[in-house]
Amino acid sequence: MKFGLSTLKIAVIQMDVVLGELDVNLKKMERLVREAAQSKPDVIVLPETWNTGYFPKNLAELALSSGKEATKKMGELAKDLQIYLVGGSISEVYKEQVVNTAKVFNRYGLEIASYQKIHLFSPGEENKFYTEGNKVVTFNIEGHLCGVIICYDLRFPELIRRLALDGMEILFVPAEWPHPRLEHWRILQKARAIENQIYVIGCNGVGIGNGVKFCGHSSVISPWGEIMREAEEKEGIFQTELETDAISEIRKKIPVFLDRRYSKYQLY
Repeated sequence: MKFGLSTLKIAVIQMDVVLGELDVNLKKMERLVREAAQSKPDVIVLPETWNTGYFPKNLAELALSSGKEATKKMGELAKDLQIYLVGGSISEVYKEQVVNTAKVFNRYGLEIASYQKIHLFSPGEENKFYTEGNKVVTFNIEGHLCGVIICYDLRFPELIRRLALDGMEILFVPAEWPHPRLEHWRILQKARAIENQIYVIGCNGVGIGNGVKFCGHSSVISPWGEIMREAEEKEGIFQTELETDAISEIRKKIPVFLDRRYSKYQLY
């Protein structure tokens, strides 16, 4: 068992999710995860709502029938392949409410984090189909504190700053980010990385759902704001390595957390 790694190998799966087709998506997810695992990454990342798509009109019915199965399968894959699986997010039912939940599993197949999307995209009526979450979540991967948010959450810098103040070094962002806002996707990831001096791993979907075209371009952004890897607009897998020592080096060079004067401009 590896522990305290200074280099983490990440595999990002950019998936074309088929709206409302639970079995198709489950089989595709497993195939892509197994393919990604062949190069022995430490972490594999999936996009938002990969089980149902974003989001069918009969969402409640599909979330009820598929949430538990999707969770079970992700845990089995993580254990079988000996990987950390940042399982994007799934539509599921929690306490009789439909929620958009990001789940993370360790190498033993145990669920180590569960985050319910806080900011629901009201222009797309996401708030009419899902119930919002109410807590932030961090988790540990090989000695490194990580956080996860979902898609629209990326537009709310105070959420990511809260995670960074808790010590987060790596932020995972599963998404179904659409055209024509590709440049927003790129710029917001860079901004969150630079202002918090963290790695940002954005895992987006591709294809079309409910007439919305998702823009792909999953990416890995360094704590210096540089694009380390960026996918094109098609289904596939890419891999990269994170040099985690870079985080402390950058924070020493530009000590924004030491120089903060939040008492003069507290928001809450």
